[in-house]
Amino acid sequence: MAIEIAIETPLQDDVRGLVNELNDTLLELTPPEHCYHMTVEQMADNDTTVFIARDNGLAIGCGALKRHDGAVGEVKRMYTRPSHRGQKIGAKIVERVEALARNEGLKRLVLETGDRHPAAWTVYERAGFSRCGPVLDYPDTEWSVFYEKSLA
Repeated sequence: MAIEIAIETPLQDDVRGLVNELNDTLLELTPPEHCYHMTVEQMADNDTTVFIARDNGLAIGCGALKRHDGAVGEVKRMYTRPSHRGQKIGAKIVERVEALARNEGLKRLVLETGDRHPAAWTVYERAGFSRCGPVLDYPDTEWSVFYEKSLA
């Protein structure tokens, strides 16, 4: 398997395409008012680091670490193309996000995901995340599931 994961700018045409696929997938499962998408421009901010998974150069997965006050990091924009699911790419991206967060001294990782994303729940639970109440400034709705992991 020639899958490589690296920190990259999201401001690339193929990454924009990947993020568009992610947004379309989320909108199939969740009403738009309960989708908390970051644009690629927001993903390119200094407070966010984006990991891109590539298979022989083709962008096939992504994930990001967004930093918040209080030494909290947020896992954002996790996605693997359907053609590459089942290869633990999401798990490897989460590992990279967590390693970076630990290196930077962050104390806690949090995330919001949808209520219809059991495959995502599996990735996070296998990585040691636990379900929790609402995190950051997300509203408490039936459409969201929240996870946290202490890095302390």
